[in-house]
Amino acid sequence: MEVTGTWYLVLAAMLFTIGAVGLLIRRNPLVMFMCVELMLNAVNLTFVTFARMLDDVGGQSVVFFVLVIAAVEVVVGLAIIVAIMRRRPGATADDIALLKG
Repeated sequence: MEVTGTWYLVLAAMLFTIGAVGLLIRRNPLVMFMCVELMLNAVNLTFVTFARMLDDVGGQSVVFFVLVIAAVEVVVGLAIIVAIMRRRPGATADDIALLKG
């Protein structure tokens, strides 16, 4: 049995769905952050799959930029989440209003 591009696209859709459901259901900021990262990786898998299916390097170039943006998001987002969690250990996503100053 050969693994075709369809299998990768189905996997990416499942990963994106899991990330979206986790983002909507969970209230822990760290878990929500990981769900967003899961969704970004699903999109990256889709880009790479289409780049492979179409024999084009454009999709892989987009993946490179998405990974750079994800790295910046990790740095900034994780710093904000850690700052909130230090201030209030049981904080939820609704407590983001604490950042108003």
